[in-house]
Amino acid sequence: MVLTTTNLAAGESLPCTFASRYVRTSLPRFQLPDCSIPKEAAYQIINDELMLDGNPRLNLASFVTTWTEPECDRLIMSAINKNYVDMDEYPVTTELQNRCVNIIAHLFNAPIGEDETAIGVGTVGSSEAIMLAGLAFKRKWQNRRQAEGKPYDKPNIVTGANVQVCWEKFARYFEVELKEVKLREGFYVMDPEKAVEMVDENTICVAAILGSTLTGEFEDVKLLNDLLAEKNKQTGWATPIHVDAASGGFIAPFLYPELEWDFRLPLVKSINASGHKYGLVYAGVGWVVWRSKEDLPEELIFHINYLGADQPTFTLNFSKGSSHIIAQYYQFIRLGYEGYKNIMENCVENARILKEGIESTGRFDIVSKDSGMPLVAFKLKDSSQHTVFEISDSLRRFGWIVPAYTMPPDAEHVAVLRVVIREDFSRSLAERLVADINKVLLEIEALPSRIAKIAAVTSEISGNDGTVPKKSVDEVQKEVITFWNRLVEKKKKTNGVC
Repeated sequence: MVLTTTNLAAGESLPCTFASRYVRTSLPRFQLPDCSIPKEAAYQIINDELMLDGNPRLNLASFVTTWTEPECDRLIMSAINKNYVDMDEYPVTTELQNRCVNIIAHLFNAPIGEDETAIGVGTVGSSEAIMLAGLAFKRKWQNRRQAEGKPYDKPNIVTGANVQVCWEKFARYFEVELKEVKLREGFYVMDPEKAVEMVDENTICVAAILGSTLTGEFEDVKLLNDLLAEKNKQTGWATPIHVDAASGGFIAPFLYPELEWDFRLPLVKSINASGHKYGLVYAGVGWVVWRSKEDLPEELIFHINYLGADQPTFTLNFSKGSSHIIAQYYQFIRLGYEGYKNIMENCVENARILKEGIESTGRFDIVSKDSGMPLVAFKLKDSSQHTVFEISDSLRRFGWIVPAYTMPPDAEHVAVLRVVIREDFSRSLAERLVADINKVLLEIEALPSRIAKIAAVTSEISGNDGTVPKKSVDEVQKEVITFWNRLVEKKKKTNGVC
């Protein structure tokens, strides 16, 4: 049956969506349609377009959770209409957030007593958490400089060049200079000694990364703390540390409990973590906790009463959903320490299986380390004929989304592939991925070299005889990297998801 009118009577159903004109007529893409269409047609049109999206389970670029238990899904759906900011209306949801903050603070060894309440807040991912922590550091530094009668208009933060893009956003949005410690080949995390050398009287904090987006490595927060404490003692400064544990915050306590990176170190004043990564909740929740009340300036906290009661709030946004906070609490009580530990150990084991499979091809060098995040970063041993970018493109034919990227300064000439191992990435999937990588390697070997083509196009002709000067493998590789950098606008950070 073909319908010819949009004026359906109330309750009238659409007998056959695909037989209607609604799925055969283009809707305006950037303007509101003039008329309504049946709900079945609207659903089908959108659902059909979404089929062209990638499969989230096969998106190996992302640290973000793509699967939870059905019971957790039901809790999320039952709370989808709750606005978290209405704390007086939803006091139990507020209580669940407070429980989560305290659970995380204890997990990170915050120095709080049995009767004390932890200082922290749920956020929309680690990006907001980092903004809030950065604002607290900036305000504390400004207050101290004002009290000393010194200028307070040129704050800076010291980080490694491997930080996630949200740190650049904070620096740009809130007018803070970002001082980055450059990387080098074979060492893709911040060097604590170089970081401390860059600290000056205007440094509001040093940011350490627990789980680099690039290679999964943990930065040496203990060494950073010791070196910075010595410099503070010599200079009279009080430069603190923030730990960006977006990825590693729910890894280290379970796999490396003896590793000192958290509030056990006296200069660590705040820590952020992503609940939607290895906290095992869908995208949309992060956390930031402070060492004590003194580390969060009171003037940054707002008090509102127009929703029914006095409510303190320290967020960048106002309204937000409650469902992800509820899901986080579900995971905490459902899994407990034992459950999280088992899942993280399983992820590490699957990463080991994948690493061995990739090494068995004989074509790659592993860049990531055995300790740290459960991921595998690897580069081609020989990039003179083909690149990791070609491999990444070819793997999409099998459904895999495996990112290829170049390292930040000063290791831009190194290009790698990276596979993030999440809870729902099984051993059988790891074995299938290795098999598909082998297929891709065989296929691209049979194709003409793109590198040779790029080099031929970009090479300058010398002399009148039309000869092209022979270039070394390193020179060709640099040309290829330059070519790809132009395509992906290398100067803009794109690594990682918060």
